Amino acid sequence: MLQAKVAGAPRALYPSLADKRVIVTGGGSGIGEGLVEAFVAQGSRVAFVDIADAESKALVARLTPEAKYAPDYTHCDLTDVDALKRAMASMEETLGGVDVLINNAANDDRHTIEEVTPAYWDERMAVNLRHQFFAAQAVVPAMKRAGQGVIVNFGSISWHLGLGDLVLYQTAKAAVEGMTRSMARDLGRANIRVNTIVPGNVETPRQQKWYTPEGEAEILAAQCLDGRIQPADVAALVLFLASDDARMCTGHDYFVDAGWR
Repeated sequence: MLQAKVAGAPRALYPSLADKRVIVTGGGSGIGEGLVEAFVAQGSRVAFVDIADAESKALVARLTPEAKYAPDYTHCDLTDVDALKRAMASMEETLGGVDVLINNAANDDRHTIEEVTPAYWDERMAVNLRHQFFAAQAVVPAMKRAGQGVIVNFGSISWHLGLGDLVLYQTAKAAVEGMTRSMARDLGRANIRVNTIVPGNVETPRQQKWYTPEGEAEILAAQCLDGRIQPADVAALVLFLASDDARMCTGHDYFVDAGWR
């Protein structure tokens, strides 16, 4: 069976995650790929959506030989709410229910204030905020029937730092934290926990395209810890929050940012 690692060391195993039914959005590459791999290594049943077919199919092929349960991939454009609802229903049927939803998918394209049009505003909110709500809405009935559930939404360190050329992305990601607080309150009596993960600058192929070596050096200098954050570092915290070990953790934001200030 797969045994994913964090910083070269074996990952903690959570018995409560074995056989859990997990859905990950944007699971084909970057942080999402790390999340899918981490849950598969825990013996969870994992289904994920993405629009990157080649990367997603390659991930399934890589993980399947050693997996207790092969991950299941569904192509879905999350900005199409009807398509999202169909995909969520299909994955729920494939898994036989949903115990954990990881709302990971996002896109941090750069833009200036002057470039923003009403159509671009709507598209950026659809990419970075709206689908998180509707994915959660779709899984809540199954979680209520099961008597428990976990929803992990993904925010961003960017708006906490006030980074440049990201006003719409940062607006959406700030809203995610408010949405998490509201969902945690509304769903808590149904024993559904809702939290936000706030990643720092994670070393992925996409992030590397935005930063020069000088820019990366500036990030490292601003962190309290040396070293670049890896997808496995983010996944390690997500696993804990999804597990029964975190049974009293809800309604809060959890940072994986190496102390970036």
